[in-house]
Amino acid sequence: MRTGLISILVPLYNEEEYIAALLERVLRAPLPAGFGREVIVVDDGSTDGSSEAAECFARRFPGVVRVIRHERNRGKGAAVRTALEHARGEFSLIQDADLEYDPNEYPKLLAPLVEGRADAVYGSRFLVAGERRVLYFWHALANRILTTFCNMAADLNLTDVETCYKAVRTSLLRSIPLRSNRFGIEPELTIKLAQRDARIYETPISYHGRTYEEGKKIGFRDAVAAFLVILRYWLVSDIYKEPGPEILEALSGAPRFNRWMAETVAPFVGQRVLEIGAGIGNLTRHLSRRRERYIATDIDEEHLARLRARFQHRSNLQIRRLDLTNPADFQDLADSVDTVVCLNVLEHVEDDRTALKNLYRALVPGGRAIVLVPHGPEIYGTLDASLGHCRRYGHDELRARMKEAGFHLERLIEFNRAGRPGWYLNGRLLRRSVISPLQLRVFDRLVWLWKRIDGYLPWPPTSLVAVGVKPATSDPGLSS
Repeated sequence: MRTGLISILVPLYNEEEYIAALLERVLRAPLPAGFGREVIVVDDGSTDGSSEAAECFARRFPGVVRVIRHERNRGKGAAVRTALEHARGEFSLIQDADLEYDPNEYPKLLAPLVEGRADAVYGSRFLVAGERRVLYFWHALANRILTTFCNMAADLNLTDVETCYKAVRTSLLRSIPLRSNRFGIEPELTIKLAQRDARIYETPISYHGRTYEEGKKIGFRDAVAAFLVILRYWLVSDIYKEPGPEILEALSGAPRFNRWMAETVAPFVGQRVLEIGAGIGNLTRHLSRRRERYIATDIDEEHLARLRARFQHRSNLQIRRLDLTNPADFQDLADSVDTVVCLNVLEHVEDDRTALKNLYRALVPGGRAIVLVPHGPEIYGTLDASLGHCRRYGHDELRARMKEAGFHLERLIEFNRAGRPGWYLNGRLLRRSVISPLQLRVFDRLVWLWKRIDGYLPWPPTSLVAVGVKPATSDPGLSS
């Protein structure tokens, strides 16, 4: 039976009358089999007795309920961010501190996550099921308008963007920069989940809304603010906290360049392929077609989740975690593939010698390793640092590394001279840590030109592609 932890995040502001009853229901609520719970209450500068009531309740359940306080009121979004920083669960579920949403429906929200079908689940008040209290027409109309506008920005067909019942994989939620302090967190999170290609499900829930006299807090100003949040994140991509994944995301918007790279290595790719460091699948989508077996690997759990979502319908494609420098990860792969594709990965590891030996062991005799690395130590700059590059390679260094690992070097290809001036300008002179999306789009639209003139440009390439063959009679442990 699977075991795990659910983190229930409770933003709290002036709910003295309801918080104890809400927490009682949260602790009694059913969970999927094998899962426990932690409850993280963030008091967002309440001016009544909410914080004291929550802390009194937490003392009855030490280790299960925790209370964290904001000194001043910052908004629901800020409270969710604080709770998320302390979450330890595999999944996080946002639970408002009033009694409008029923914790007994946790199993419906969590089932698609636990079964691995979803990355996020929304509890919709407007899908046909259960019961809901009938209240304000104008409030419902504003919700539908915001939902429609958010769906346009995110290219989704949700029925209830503003629902306060959202359950998300914690690691995914943590990797997304959430900027909104108030109720704008609802559309912001939705748009960013969509931009990350998250698998979003909806499930019908019952809803017991409050009137404004009973304490309902969201109003017209919040609807206007949410509209502005949608407009902002429709126009601006802001979906990663770290620059490295952000650059990968930018490259996913350069389909012509990715196709050019794939076309360069494709003549050497066989039928049983192991791809190292597939990232979010920018090259996988080109190279995995018409292969007998294709194994796409990475060490980043969010990249792996995105790969599973992106390629879930390709029966020939397997997704797995694999550390390039860990020989144990390659034990069951020894002599199993005829091609290893390792594009823009080797430069990320300190011990590149062990990494290449691992590639060697995975290949059948006569198999090929296709290794693409950045060229030119002299242009190493801030872009390389933000991507986590340990080095850029020279011709002689790459030849020596391949030979030391046991490979016969079949080809050494110089790739993408056209991109070198831009890389030098941004990484060395301007000292930028990300690639401008505009520059990348312009470069990508001109790939048809770069392909034709690349071999004639009078400066060194941006990258080198080494094609190494594993000799039929060599010993994979030759140079240990």
